[in-house]
Amino acid sequence: MKVLLPALVAGVLLANCSSADSPALDPIPGSITYGGQPRTKLTKSPVGSAVHHQFYNGTGQRVEETYILQPDRSLKLVRRVVGPDFPD
Repeated sequence: MKVLLPALVAGVLLANCSSADSPALDPIPGSITYGGQPRTKLTKSPVGSAVHHQFYNGTGQRVEETYILQPDRSLKLVRRVVGPDFPD
C-alpha cells in the first residue's frame, strides 16, 4: 500500500501534463513559417530535428524560435523567446 499510493498520485499528476494544453504559437513577421511553409524542404535532416532561428522583430527585440521537423518535412513552431538584444 505504501508503494501503490505514491505511484497512483504520480500517475494522476503526470496525466494532467501534456503539450496539447499549451497554446499553439502563431508565426510572426520574421518567422520561417510566416506566410506559409518554406518552399525548400529539409530532405537531409532526420525527422524530429530541431531548427533554430534568430531575428529581430519590428520593435528591435531579439526573437529566438525553435522548430521541429515533422514527418511530412514541414516545420512546427514549438518555442519562442523574445527579449532585448543585450540583457541587463
